[in-house]
Amino acid sequence: MQNNPSLSENMFTEAFTQNPFPVYAQMRDREPIMRMLFPDGQTSWIISRYEDAALALKDSRFVKDMRNAGIDQDVLFIKDNMLFSDPPDHKRLRGLVQKAFTPRLISGMRERIQQIADELLAAVKGRDTMNLIDDYAFPLPIIVISEMLGVPHSDRDKFRLWSNALIEHSGHETDEEMRGLILEFREYLEAWIAKVRTQPGDDLISQLIMSEEQGDRLSEDELYNLVMLLIIAGHETTVNLIGNGMLALLQHPDQLHLLQNRPELIHTAIEEMLRYNGPVEFSTSRWVREDLEFKGVPMSRGDLVVISLSSANRDPEQFNDPDLFDITRDKSPHLAFGKGIHLCLGAPLARLEGEIAINTLLKHYPDVRLRGDISELEWRPGMIVRGVKEIPLYL
Repeated sequence: MQNNPSLSENMFTEAFTQNPFPVYAQMRDREPIMRMLFPDGQTSWIISRYEDAALALKDSRFVKDMRNAGIDQDVLFIKDNMLFSDPPDHKRLRGLVQKAFTPRLISGMRERIQQIADELLAAVKGRDTMNLIDDYAFPLPIIVISEMLGVPHSDRDKFRLWSNALIEHSGHETDEEMRGLILEFREYLEAWIAKVRTQPGDDLISQLIMSEEQGDRLSEDELYNLVMLLIIAGHETTVNLIGNGMLALLQHPDQLHLLQNRPELIHTAIEEMLRYNGPVEFSTSRWVREDLEFKGVPMSRGDLVVISLSSANRDPEQFNDPDLFDITRDKSPHLAFGKGIHLCLGAPLARLEGEIAINTLLKHYPDVRLRGDISELEWRPGMIVRGVKEIPLYL
């Protein structure tokens, strides 16, 4: 199966970034497992149908650690963490942190998250306008994850710089610039973790260090990279869930008014926001462990595979009227948080933060509306996250 020129030309353009869904529909119809040259120069298989995506996300022949696919190269992005590991390392690393993300513990954070949301909205009281991302969608989850980890949220702007550099990198920055930012991030964590070792608390970093000292075999590199992952993944998903979710509501005033009149619909509304225009467009990289055939397509050891979660979540074979935004839709089996052993650990937290953030905003500012035209919004670059840089609002 070869790269489809007409589809390839339509991908990763400005029009595609703003609205990729028509191209995804063509991919699902014409070439659902397509060989594609990405902007960063890598060639990859893109999987676009729901059924294929769900299978691929659980297929152990697609590995997350490229070394298990026979590729031994210097990787720019962070590694030695649960996102880029395979069993048995993955189970060990995930096990060290999953106890902090249980539904019971997350539910216990509701009051604090509500307090943060109220404080952020109080800060814009009296104004006619606000910037949804800068004033609200970004600071809320970064404050939450910072408090969980025990790092000062006064450093949240630094986290944003580091996170954006890692997430949005798509060949525009040089390796030297990227390495510099990653090194800066690591040096910050080294200093912070060294302090925690001498003055441990009840935060997650302290728990990880105590687990390490009790013999759970968490190497120094694994500790740094795990904390980097939690800081980045711990807020990126929620920022874009709040941003894309509010954008969908503003584009569909009937659904916005329905949610305002029936705030108890927030749970199904969040699931529909995740399905309709989710915060993660593509899965992180997987690599073909051995020569194989997947859904009739031959793949070679070392091939790169990515799954278009955004496309799978608009597949008409899985969802009725997939391009319709309907907050009353029955519980959705969407893939916004992935599937299988790499299902997003922070999904319960992201859901709770999204529910509180959006309902609280609509309660405080029932007449909220977009300032300007939606076509003027600038979508973030890169292949992983899907979100806009800023959403200016009238209050």
